[in-house]
Amino acid sequence: MTSQTLPRLYLLTDRHHTLQRSLPSIVTQAVEAGVRMVQIREKDLETPDLIALSRLLMPLVKQHQGTVLLNDRIDLVIALGADGVHLRSDSLPVSVARRLLGPERLIGISTHSIQEAQIAEEEGADFIVLGPIFDTPSKRPYGPPLGVQVLHEACRTIRLPIFAIGGISPTRIPRVLSSGAYGVAVISSILQASSIPDTTRELLARLS
Repeated sequence: MTSQTLPRLYLLTDRHHTLQRSLPSIVTQAVEAGVRMVQIREKDLETPDLIALSRLLMPLVKQHQGTVLLNDRIDLVIALGADGVHLRSDSLPVSVARRLLGPERLIGISTHSIQEAQIAEEEGADFIVLGPIFDTPSKRPYGPPLGVQVLHEACRTIRLPIFAIGGISPTRIPRVLSSGAYGVAVISSILQASSIPDTTRELLARLS
């Protein structure tokens, strides 16, 4: 998979935001409804538990020919055979991750400014997640929303696919796409949806 054939909907997991529902069940419903790229983003899990969860979730995505990235754990990407890694903005440099993972695996990176996005592009990332674009509780630690104007400027100056994150809902997708974003990355809009399949299909329809 090249960076220009990525799915446009990127689901990030967080088992603390599922409204007490099973994360494997939610992921299953999402991929059956069309999600084809998932980041396993359980930052607080100890390594043995993260391995166990990844081994549970990865086949659910792979059986639908989906792409699985692990959050920040290059060692586990290699050990478990995941499709790539998603790095924090303050994690290992992309260039180091590339040397470790080789040219075939995907490297995405979270960025919170145009400058960070430009550095990620220069270092050889495959795609960028930029945000928060809109206000959302899970992204408040990263500062106030950037807004669609910053998204537009980033998309104008950066050639890599940019996924907008933060407060993404189906009704906001047209504004995001008109700003030049390649796609959207979501957490609560799917994980907390009253109907995971319906919300997933609506997101995909807006992205098509």
